[in-house]
Amino acid sequence: MINYRLITTLSSELKQNHLITFPGSALLLEKPLRDNPLIAEMTAHAEQGTLADTCFGCEPFARITVVPLDAWQDSLTDSLLDALRPLLATPACNDVLLDCTRIHDTVLAKTLRFLFNQAHRLTDLGLKKSPNHITRLVQINAYCAKSESARLETLFSQQQAIANGMIAARRLADIPSEHCTPQFVVDEAQRLCANFSSLRCEVLDENAIVEQGLGLLHAVGKGSTRPPRLLAIHYDGASSGPVRSYVGKGVTFDTGGLWLKEGAGMYTMKYDMCGAANVLGLMLSIAELGLPVRVMGVLALAENAIGPDAMQPGSVARACNGMTVEINNTDAEGRLVLSDAIAWASQRHPKTRYIIDLATLTGAVVKALGYELSGLMTQDNALRCALTAAGEQSGDEVWSLPLDARLKKQTESAIADLCNTPTNNAAISASAAWLLHHFCPQNIPWAHLDVSGTALWREGGKSVASGRPIPLLMQHLLNDLNAGA
Repeated sequence: MINYRLITTLSSELKQNHLITFPGSALLLEKPLRDNPLIAEMTAHAEQGTLADTCFGCEPFARITVVPLDAWQDSLTDSLLDALRPLLATPACNDVLLDCTRIHDTVLAKTLRFLFNQAHRLTDLGLKKSPNHITRLVQINAYCAKSESARLETLFSQQQAIANGMIAARRLADIPSEHCTPQFVVDEAQRLCANFSSLRCEVLDENAIVEQGLGLLHAVGKGSTRPPRLLAIHYDGASSGPVRSYVGKGVTFDTGGLWLKEGAGMYTMKYDMCGAANVLGLMLSIAELGLPVRVMGVLALAENAIGPDAMQPGSVARACNGMTVEINNTDAEGRLVLSDAIAWASQRHPKTRYIIDLATLTGAVVKALGYELSGLMTQDNALRCALTAAGEQSGDEVWSLPLDARLKKQTESAIADLCNTPTNNAAISASAAWLLHHFCPQNIPWAHLDVSGTALWREGGKSVASGRPIPLLMQHLLNDLNAGA
């Protein structure tokens, strides 16, 4: 874990730090930097909008990076992170000194999450040889005004907890699917939750799934030799009050079933459980902060595989709320496991304050919104507004897509109550949400987050788990609690 410390004056302890600052910063006016002609030249470059960086002639620091001032206020295009990402890929030292004196709060939150997230890299999984001695970030020193230290302490502690949850989710999602099976996710969740007395796990195995009538989850998982699981993580941070519920799609690998994906489309399908992984990370963040609230996280875990018992196009399955679904496309399995999990969550806590589900559900949402925005679909205006505001505040933004009765024909079936995909290949993301809304009672506010574009970080032609939308959901929860709800 990467630690942090807030400082209001420079000291000899900060020697050999990597100083990250902006032109005109008071830190650059301290001796001996103010008399250093190289620093003056770097400042001039940064004032012209060019990043300036050096590891030479910058004593007493090991490295100095001067980023144009506009980047410190840019919460939209992440220009500060774009500048820092390649530098932190190969750190020059273990400690960073971050100048927080003129930074926008949203930019700071995103920067802190980025820095804290340096605690996990793919090589940490031990599957690739790496140098024995590599420099890793271990300490964030944050320079701020004394008047800001109390407020920033809260921000730093929250972002550290959020990042720790993101790291747990990223690490789990990055594990190859031959190891990361439904039961492995359960085992890993139980191991991580054991660190917090406020968390407890409830597990439904394949027999309990059938006994409790979760026919949609069973249908998806029954074709695999690795049977499905439903994991509910309960957080008891308060003795009473409404429960907030989060439901995550946990398809540990998605072949498409008998509706087989092509090879290129299957390559990243170990990440089809990012929704469930992020629900686990969210629960760990909530427990780390000790929030005074009751929360339930539900992970719907299955492998969509080909086998003698695999679900077939045209088959009909019954959910735990009694509704039947015609499975006309076995590659639309995520909405099936989510539907059962949403219905189960609403039955487990009938007075739930809200249910929010998150899933890498449709490629169509990426075509609509790209990789920076998560798709938000809900019929509850208050929940839509609250999630949108939390997204803007946290920098983990959403964009609302329509969800109303005009989508009804997209889920009509001649043989069952619903079908799982529209036959006209239109409004794929919204049609999936329209199916899901049937499984949450009308008296419970519900929202669906399609994170197919945001759950992964893509760079250099490769994809890794991002940990989103944990920052969004944590900010929404914090706002909800601060509002006295």
